[in-house]
Amino acid sequence: MSAHRRKTTPTRRRPPSRRRRLVRTLLVTGCALAVMAGGGAWYLYRDLAAGIGSSKALEGAEKSKFGDTNILLMGLDSRRDQNGEELPAEVLDQLHAGSSDIGGYNANTLILLHVPGDGGRTQAFSVPRDDFVDIPGHGKDKIKKAYGLAKARKEGQLAAQGVKDARQLEREGREAGRAAQIATVRAFLGVPVDHFAELNLAGFLHLADALGGVPVCLNKAVKDRYSGADFPAGPQTLDGRQSLAFVRQRHGLDGGDLDRTKRQQAFLAGATKKLNSAGTFTDPAKLIRLIDVAKQDVVTDQGWDLLSFLKQAKSLSGGRVRFTTLPVEGFGRNLGEDINVVDDMKIKRLIAEQIGPKASAGPGEPGASADPGPPPSSGPAAPSPAAPKDVGGIPCVD
Repeated sequence: MSAHRRKTTPTRRRPPSRRRRLVRTLLVTGCALAVMAGGGAWYLYRDLAAGIGSSKALEGAEKSKFGDTNILLMGLDSRRDQNGEELPAEVLDQLHAGSSDIGGYNANTLILLHVPGDGGRTQAFSVPRDDFVDIPGHGKDKIKKAYGLAKARKEGQLAAQGVKDARQLEREGREAGRAAQIATVRAFLGVPVDHFAELNLAGFLHLADALGGVPVCLNKAVKDRYSGADFPAGPQTLDGRQSLAFVRQRHGLDGGDLDRTKRQQAFLAGATKKLNSAGTFTDPAKLIRLIDVAKQDVVTDQGWDLLSFLKQAKSLSGGRVRFTTLPVEGFGRNLGEDINVVDDMKIKRLIAEQIGPKASAGPGEPGASADPGPPPSSGPAAPSPAAPKDVGGIPCVD
């Protein structure tokens, strides 16, 4: 008996709809881009971590509590690169700051940035460069000199031991300078320093250019032949050369160096605002330019996750930073030089009230208090009771 075979017709799959094909393509493309972006970000991070100058000046140093972070920003008045070599002539010309033999290794910019661990408002304390303070191992002198004095002393010791390699002398001399400058600021303010970033003169120029300009605001027009500052009144965006002239000007300003300190605060506010508004972290080209600046002009403490901090820098813009210039009691002379006379204990009390353990305690905890407000007025450098004019989070300065 023959079996009856039933013919089966193969089931045809309906082709995926155009919409489904589009969704699948987008998903695959999105996954690929995510992998590429992640790999690219990791590559850029490793490139930054490997290339940026790192220092051991903070090894074994006391750390802040309560998750707070204190960062010391140091701006050197040096016309030389990280190896002690002269900067290119075209860079020196843009600096408008004279030859590489001028300036030495004074820390003309000293700003302690306090970032609370609870996400509170960041505070920036500017230390006037001519404050007459105790420099460990040296005695009393201008606070800006701690770096250069320690550097010269270390290089002299090495030379006496027979070291002749110029790069070794520069490298170890600078390490000694960093450690001395940090120790001096730490002793003067009475708080730990968790991280630091050192920037030379050319760094201001390169940073501003990498960001596509830095927004600032001036209360009145200025023109100064010494620094090259020549700006109208009002809000404006400065390129690298102009930015350097802006932060260096002191001639023609009523407060001299103290007004220059306010310029440095304004530059920091403008740079952090531009850092976040320019889409730096989503634009590979801008990120690479910023990384190049960091590798060329910046030195930080070893182990600091600088990229993570830069991402946190969003909290530093938009007017969320309270800037304070530490007060001086008067002015004097020491060995033929102008100095700022300061009250060390008053400075320590002011800092403790603003960022010490009592200020850091949470609501309801012993010692917790409301916003302490501005520091007390004292001496010629005390903050004015009137709030400075502000344009979109950028303070207007003289």
